[in-house]
Amino acid sequence: MGIYDSVAERLAFMKKLSPAELKKLGSARLSDIVLQETKRARVRVAELEKRYPQAQARELAQRLVDEKKNLASMVGGVSGVFGLVALPADLLFMAYLQITLLTDVATLYKVNLKSERTRGEMLDLFGYANGLGPLHRASPKVMGKLAELLLKKGGMHTLGRAMPLVAAPVTAYLNNQHIQRVGEQAVRFYEGFDKAHAKARAQRKQASGS
Repeated sequence: MGIYDSVAERLAFMKKLSPAELKKLGSARLSDIVLQETKRARVRVAELEKRYPQAQARELAQRLVDEKKNLASMVGGVSGVFGLVALPADLLFMAYLQITLLTDVATLYKVNLKSERTRGEMLDLFGYANGLGPLHRASPKVMGKLAELLLKKGGMHTLGRAMPLVAAPVTAYLNNQHIQRVGEQAVRFYEGFDKAHAKARAQRKQASGS
């Protein structure tokens, strides 16, 4: 059973799609979201490591990706039904899901997201994954601004706007595939981070023993 498999958790997630919650999310500062998600990510990662004690980091990362893909599919189905009216909601929540996924993967690879530098690197990773380029120096301060950048970049599918009822499963599928690509990029990036730190630790150990 995945982290988001229970009915109660799925209902709690769907409540975030209410207008009031979306407005709150849209005005939330990115730094606050990342720091809040860092605490939750530690719990999610610890639960996965406990459930799959023999699993390597890459396998655990894919499980984190799969959980976000399930939620992305739900968002795609809902926004597909509402069509153009739900356009900001889809982009806003997809941006949020990507930020939480990147936070999860970074936490899995023992990255300290309390550091402004590593948070900036994570935002750059988000930007590259969405074709926006690096966001670190000129990053939007709130989640809603991030969704606006995605909108300007053409982040919503024309098919979903033109034929919302028909396109709901298509939008869900495309959301799912996008989350997978973001997750793969995060794993490649943070595996390099992890190897670099392992090499540094080995060098320090060798130096202290010599």
